[in-house]
Amino acid sequence: MEMQEAKIERMKELTKVLSEASRAYYAQDRELMSNFEYDRLCDELEALEKETGVILSGSPTVSVGYEAVEELPKERHVSPMLSLGKTKSREELRSWLQGKNGILSWKLDGLTVVLTYREGKLAKAVTRGNGEIGEVVTGNAKTFKNLPYQISYQGELVVRGEAVISYSDFERINREIPGGEEKYKNPRNLCSGSVRQLNSENTARRNVRFFAYALVAAEGVDFGNSREVQFRFLKEQGFEVVDYRMVSEDTILDAVSEFEGRIEEYDIPSDGLVLLYDDIAYGDSLGRTAKFPRNSIAFKWADELQETTLREIEWSASRTGLINPVAIFEPVELEGTTVSRASVHNISILRGLRLGIGDRITVYKANMIIPQIAENLTGSDTVEIPEFCPVCGKPTQIRQVNEVQSLYCTNEKCAAKSVKAFTLFASRDAMNIEGLSEATLEKFIDQCFLREYADLYHLDRYEEVITQMEGFGEKSYRNLMDSVNASRSTTLPRLLYALGIENIGVANAKMLCRYFDYDWERLRDADVETLSVIDGVGEVIAASFVEYMKDEENRARLDRLLPELTIEKPQVDQDSQTLAGLSFVITGSLKGYGSRNELKEEIEAKGGKVTGSVTGKTTCLINNDNTSTSAKNKKAKELQVPILTEEEFLKQYMD
Repeated sequence: MEMQEAKIERMKELTKVLSEASRAYYAQDRELMSNFEYDRLCDELEALEKETGVILSGSPTVSVGYEAVEELPKERHVSPMLSLGKTKSREELRSWLQGKNGILSWKLDGLTVVLTYREGKLAKAVTRGNGEIGEVVTGNAKTFKNLPYQISYQGELVVRGEAVISYSDFERINREIPGGEEKYKNPRNLCSGSVRQLNSENTARRNVRFFAYALVAAEGVDFGNSREVQFRFLKEQGFEVVDYRMVSEDTILDAVSEFEGRIEEYDIPSDGLVLLYDDIAYGDSLGRTAKFPRNSIAFKWADELQETTLREIEWSASRTGLINPVAIFEPVELEGTTVSRASVHNISILRGLRLGIGDRITVYKANMIIPQIAENLTGSDTVEIPEFCPVCGKPTQIRQVNEVQSLYCTNEKCAAKSVKAFTLFASRDAMNIEGLSEATLEKFIDQCFLREYADLYHLDRYEEVITQMEGFGEKSYRNLMDSVNASRSTTLPRLLYALGIENIGVANAKMLCRYFDYDWERLRDADVETLSVIDGVGEVIAASFVEYMKDEENRARLDRLLPELTIEKPQVDQDSQTLAGLSFVITGSLKGYGSRNELKEEIEAKGGKVTGSVTGKTTCLINNDNTSTSAKNKKAKELQVPILTEEEFLKQYMD
């Protein structure tokens, strides 16, 4: 009896921990534990439920997904959307087929969405939600990059699939975030937030894609009792179907190996595979459990575990003041590469692992990519949390946000925040150095490779160390150095913006350089009085610039940086400066230009200025929608600033 009570107490504890982790992951787009740890605890809970015959209210083994948020309309699914049973055994996957043919496909890691088409057009899109009630996101789904706007089939078609953001789009979106602002953590969280936006325009900017993986209904179509025929039908309608292979017991192991070999190069986030019976009637006849359908099963990659010894905990300070613990351990081979470090993420996870120097730990690669600690076999719990920042030596503070505790530096002027300055320097509108993510910059700063901007042009001194860093190799190092060297040829406006002088943005940098005819010496030595008379500058910007240039340390750093660069002076034809002294604002979508930036560059090439807000000095507002009730249109009408369409503007000012 006491043993039964102890097991039930453990089940209560596991249910609470797993429910909190699931809520954080699905409803709040954040993670409290690794996938490995979540699966391990789930397996323990399921085993206890079988042993005791008890399933507690709220157990994650019978409840799935997240609760729909209040901001979006809710709708109940016609039939519950269940999770999949799972296995990590290839032999179990093969025997599951029971002599039948199956469809093996990627298990995509995004947000599940159910689409309904009527009369050939998208009528409704609903997220998975908690499996029974989802959120209506029809307007957002219409902006999915690869979704057919109209299909040839005119009956009611219901299809399930995964909305995803590719790794390359995820990296691009993060690169475009201004220096100093928070980056997105992973594609799945970004996709979830993008699909559930209240404004579909925000969704459209994120390049969300939809991959169909199940045809729920299509009235009047004979599919010959085959799921593969359904997949082909969906392709015929214009849907992008999840990449799959037809398999039998004889071929499935080779197919699994083929998918495994493609993981590193596959651009769509995936956390395993899905196996589905091709025989529709047979699969449906198997029914379902309380949580799982029996016609399909998920295959999770069996994590390659290696045992090693914890050498130290490195405390890595970031630009936000957050100090992350990083585990350094004896190097081990994992999934074909040597790894020796893994992020522990925060104080909560550190304490949960009960880490101590010299502990024996097991490590693995999450989704075969990211090194993680799986388990602490020793549990000495002797790691001390630093009371002082490892970078600046100022006091630290543990702060708790929801259930997560993290360590922060309390010094607003901590040197670790120089990452922000280097991020801006390398950004697209500045020196445009590709391959220098914040994570990479933090590593380089931690290793003391970078103390000032000129150091970027001498990273070749550390080639041997960099090529051995996690995530780097000969190819990525060479690509980075090519990008660094390409940035040596630049323009004065780019350089000026890259310096990160307070109040000097891209537009102001161009304005200042143009006024001084791109003469660096004249610009650098200008005083407040001279700068203040420039149209659009004023005393605040002038004072920021002069204060920066008067600082001896700043001037010395510039003197060391300039010899590394070749500054190209644009050849300006004065006769072409037909828009000199004129100021424009661009809003809305354009027809003849790929982006507003393209039109902006043409205006600036003719001497004009493009600003972000309408004022009394604005020459005209360029907007193809004159009837728009946007704030800019209202302001233009209020100030009697002309509103011209793109065509009208080009005819009046650019011909």
